[in-house]
Amino acid sequence: MHNHKLRLLGLSLSSLSLSACMTGGLLTTVGPDYHTPTPPTDSQWHAPQSEAVRQLAHQGNPSDLKKWWQRFNDPVFNRLLEAAQNESASVAGAKARIEESRANLVGADGALLPSLDSSMGIRRSSSSFGGPAFVWMQYQIGLQSSWEIDLFGGLARQQESAISQLESRNAGWHDARIAVAVEVANAYLAYRYCETQAQLLSSDADSRRASSKLSVIAQQAGFKAQSDVALANASTAEGNRILLAQQSQCERAIKGLVAITGLQEAQLRQWLAQSPNQLAKLPTPPPFKIASMPATVLLQRPDVAAAERDVAEASAHIGVEQAKRFPKLSLSGNITPTLQNINGAALMLAQTWAIGPTISLPLFDAGKRAADVDVARAQYEASVSTFRSKVRTAVKEVEEALVRLDSVDKRLPEARSAVSGYQTNFKATQSLFEVGLGSLMDVETARRTMLSAELAIKELEQEQVSAWIALYRAAGGSWEDTDAIGENSHNEADPQNKTTTEKTDFSGKKS
Repeated sequence: MHNHKLRLLGLSLSSLSLSACMTGGLLTTVGPDYHTPTPPTDSQWHAPQSEAVRQLAHQGNPSDLKKWWQRFNDPVFNRLLEAAQNESASVAGAKARIEESRANLVGADGALLPSLDSSMGIRRSSSSFGGPAFVWMQYQIGLQSSWEIDLFGGLARQQESAISQLESRNAGWHDARIAVAVEVANAYLAYRYCETQAQLLSSDADSRRASSKLSVIAQQAGFKAQSDVALANASTAEGNRILLAQQSQCERAIKGLVAITGLQEAQLRQWLAQSPNQLAKLPTPPPFKIASMPATVLLQRPDVAAAERDVAEASAHIGVEQAKRFPKLSLSGNITPTLQNINGAALMLAQTWAIGPTISLPLFDAGKRAADVDVARAQYEASVSTFRSKVRTAVKEVEEALVRLDSVDKRLPEARSAVSGYQTNFKATQSLFEVGLGSLMDVETARRTMLSAELAIKELEQEQVSAWIALYRAAGGSWEDTDAIGENSHNEADPQNKTTTEKTDFSGKKS
């Protein structure tokens, strides 16, 4: 009889477990079925595109943006980025939020299955009813199980919400890593740009010193006036002042890199100096393919993907709250065999068991459950608004980066032409001065004009690299890689779950 009861409970739990694997409620699934909101995007980009982007504009491929920083072919930058990723508090926080979401998903999965607990106990007691006391020994083993049958899909919606939350946290982790990559890229670019400026100013200071020495020699020989020597010395001092200020700025840039990467300053300086071919040289980002359709590009952005998954989570939460307004059915069972004896006599087996359903009906709550549904709907509308705002911001960032690239591409040839002309003018003016036919004031004026034009070239080149980095970021560069934490883990565990195996893009198609 005892074995029959155990088999009965085991078969009941097995059937319940199989039923729990079904998606949706047993009777129905309340709440809205999720549909991806339509993003507010046009059919094409409106910003003018640089020639490098234009040639590739209709060949977009998300894989082209994977680990984009490695395509700079700058090993120093790669090492700095790796160090910054390991030290970043934002990346660590995003990873912790993933672990929290994974725990929530485990809890949501577990709520669909029966729970099983066991207990063991030994109790010794003494009792007397007006006569001699007797000692009572009990050895008890208990097995209890309970299961809430998901009649109206509340638990299924809770699982759907947890899956969407995990996917959103994964996208947030990718976004944090991209933010760190862009921060390091811009800081490293600022340092190399500072080096190029310092190198140019150093050459200018050397030229001013050489002119000052020639002026002194010419004055001693009686060919130049004392005023020319004074002007040449002033020009030399001015050149040294500008160079020292630039070198100080480069030192501050190194301090910034130390703060971002968490490296020891000595080690950082060693890394920056150990690649001579990278000294005073700006990184060279290669052109990449950007799709002509804005929605295709925005699919690659982790912040947009996270916002879309937040909408899915909020949609599922409406069903969770609606299910609380319907009856709940639970099945519970227990078997508790107990061995006992009195005053050391032979052990006797006593057993109890129970199995049966329990139904709870929500009767009166002063409107709280209905209010919770209204709150869930309001939160869904807010998440849709946030998603649409993220999309608009993403479009703006891509358009702005394209405008910057196009502007730099147009200005660089003009700036290079201006530099060439100013260099020719400076050399000619200097030659006239050296043979006594020109004015030192004209030489210094030509020098300052040439230097300003050369610095403007470096500034434009720095802006061009910065614009490429901004476009990489705006286009969602490098978040679709194989290092994702927790992604697809639930799909592998539950291949029947269509919520995670089907991905909906912004055009409404499923892939």
